[in-house]
Amino acid sequence: MSDRVFNVLFLCTGNSARSILAEAALRQKGAGRFHAYSAGSHPNGSVNPFAIALLQRAGYPTDGLRSKSWDEFDRPDAPALDFVFTVCDNAAGEVCPIWPGQPVTAHWGVPDPAAVEGTELEKTNAFREAFTTLQRRIELFTSLPFASLDRMAIRDRVREIGKA
Repeated sequence: MSDRVFNVLFLCTGNSARSILAEAALRQKGAGRFHAYSAGSHPNGSVNPFAIALLQRAGYPTDGLRSKSWDEFDRPDAPALDFVFTVCDNAAGEVCPIWPGQPVTAHWGVPDPAAVEGTELEKTNAFREAFTTLQRRIELFTSLPFASLDRMAIRDRVREIGKA
């Protein structure tokens, strides 16, 4: 793989929290090297307000973030995907579409902060923990020496990142 710009899709079931956080983090950390997208198998139709609030507090742009179906990436006019990461266990267990071009895939499961019940502070903390985990993985991902690794080595590395 070369020094070109890579298209990365983060998948989750509802596309309202974890995949949105990952999309925003990669947009920020990988600007100029990666195009980040997110989608869901059964999108909620809206982005979780705790995700938006967290991103805004962290200084991340939230414009253009929306909950959408992974069907948008199975169309002829969709960007050719280089990487597809599932960030929730439900999406990892679902039968995914056949992505054109055979992108490198990996599971980067993160507990669902939207499932946390409790006080506003407990929910905020759950989102912060999920975001911290995703940011760490994205930093590892963006630091990979893509130009010097073959496809199999990259696949192995991104799968290892999901365990970090």
